[in-house]
Amino acid sequence: MESYTIGQAARLLGVSVDTARRWADAERFPTRREGTRRMVDGPDLAAFCVEAAQEGAEGDEAPYTSARNAFPGIVTGVKLGTVDAQVEIQAGPHRVVSLLTREAVEELGLEVGSRATARVKSTSVFVDRG
Repeated sequence: MESYTIGQAARLLGVSVDTARRWADAERFPTRREGTRRMVDGPDLAAFCVEAAQEGAEGDEAPYTSARNAFPGIVTGVKLGTVDAQVEIQAGPHRVVSLLTREAVEELGLEVGSRATARVKSTSVFVDRG
């Protein structure tokens, strides 16, 4: 079974180490000591990730969509072409780049600094063990 330090857990959760420590102190997920380090077991961290994602979605009005992989973030780049456009979104630790029509970018009012959610639905997903 894989285990993670609080720092590694924080990176995977997309929060600061201080936030991860506060959550652990509040017993939102279990930790154990290995010498001087606090460790989180992989299955416990995975369960907390699912719980935290569900909590975050409760306040948002969910759009009607079949795409389940949502990456809320902030637009960090927009390149407009004559017909097409490239939009870059920073979603926590993830950088998502999308190619779409210029018309769609204009209709959505996307510009650097706008909040946006990248939704991904794909038939090809590659998974690396990290």
